[in-house]
Amino acid sequence: MSVKIELPPEIEANLAAQTAAHGIPLPEYLRRLLEEKAAAGRSPEERANFWQDTAGGLPESKLLPDEAISRETIYSGRG
Repeated sequence: MSVKIELPPEIEANLAAQTAAHGIPLPEYLRRLLEEKAAAGRSPEERANFWQDTAGGLPESKLLPDEAISRETIYSGRG
């Protein structure tokens, strides 16, 4: 199904900036938002499956090394 939605320019610009920061095209972002809203009435298991399916398309991020989250690193420079 295809739907056309007219957005005020300021809302479109705000959404475009948010999606650009995450590397996701605006139409894809809006589709995900609508799918999430539609999933609200699903069972916890259905929501978990939906989340796993949609999260699979996100870009992978690098894991932080243990040193990056050590207490010494977090609080360094705080006398």
